[in-house]
Amino acid sequence: MFDYETLKLIWWLLVGVLLVGFAIMDGHDMGVGTLLPFVGRDDDERRVVINTVGPHWDGNQVWFITGGGAIFAAWPLVYATAFSGFYWAMLAVLWALFFRPVGFDYRSKIDNATWRKTWDWGLFVGGAVPPLVFGVAFGNLFQGVPFHFDDALVSTYTGSFWGLLNPFALLVGVVSSAMLTMHGGMYLAHRTEGDVQRRAIRAATVAALAMVAAFVGAGLWLRFGGIDGYAIAAMPGHGALPDPLAKTVVRSADAWWANYGRVPAIWLLPALGVAGALLAAWQVRAGRTFTAFVLSSLSIVGVIGTAGAGLFPFVMPSSSDPRSSLTVWDSTSSHLTLGLMFWAVVIFMPLIVSYTAWAYRVMRGKVTVAQIRANEHSAY
Repeated sequence: MFDYETLKLIWWLLVGVLLVGFAIMDGHDMGVGTLLPFVGRDDDERRVVINTVGPHWDGNQVWFITGGGAIFAAWPLVYATAFSGFYWAMLAVLWALFFRPVGFDYRSKIDNATWRKTWDWGLFVGGAVPPLVFGVAFGNLFQGVPFHFDDALVSTYTGSFWGLLNPFALLVGVVSSAMLTMHGGMYLAHRTEGDVQRRAIRAATVAALAMVAAFVGAGLWLRFGGIDGYAIAAMPGHGALPDPLAKTVVRSADAWWANYGRVPAIWLLPALGVAGALLAAWQVRAGRTFTAFVLSSLSIVGVIGTAGAGLFPFVMPSSSDPRSSLTVWDSTSSHLTLGLMFWAVVIFMPLIVSYTAWAYRVMRGKVTVAQIRANEHSAY
């Protein structure tokens, strides 16, 4: 069995893997939903778009549910504090996600133009809102979230929903939205043909360039825009029992860049985020759609990895009381809980990956207008 300190680090990595898995798998579904009203010009074309993700979207939702469950079990203080402080933001995500299951299931049940168009825009909301909110949340993490703990470790959030919508956080929201729109466009380009494919390629290219510009802009703002980072000045050993108030935290202008100075190799992560997106745009325009999708996935790894590497070991910094900031070392569950969950991941993660790969292999190939018309009552 791993020691407590090692398990804390392993679970930081596993939560990161789950977030990346969610962004790649459920992210391309959301990107397709975002593009639905724009790349499909008539009902047949929109049904083509929906049928590229219709058989898979609910299975991909497993990554979202598993990620939330992992945060709840591995980082209970983070889960409680985040879902309290970001309460209205999380409700906005939940309300937007409501449109997805009913939209996919009921959109084509009635042959009525108004009915179908309404659900098309519902699927757009379900695809566009969550990435924006998740990006805004990450942007606020870099600035610090206004919460603090009392001596009983009861958290109090002192901010507001509108306070979350600050300029830097909105810019990070643009990064997230453009990234998943790019990813959805790459997927659509691989699964469609003709006019739908051409529009998807154009949209994916524009989204890739927008993501790179916003990603680089956010990095420059974080470095030179007066946003102070967080650093631990003193704390108990990393293997100690969790106690967020037992440490001393200071703020400095270059704190978010300290890890990049200590371990220069992690500069490969932002490089991967930028290069992956640009190469994906090049490859999709050259007709190599599967390669483009893979490169888009690698870009997502780079972008999320860049954020994680910069924040480490912080998970949720506090702007109102820096010592209340939650870190990898002092916000985790018990040694026993982390150990049991680790073996659960070792057993079940390969099963999830295997059945997902099998499902995509079975239902691979292009979705065309002819197929939709030939299977009027079985297609979405």
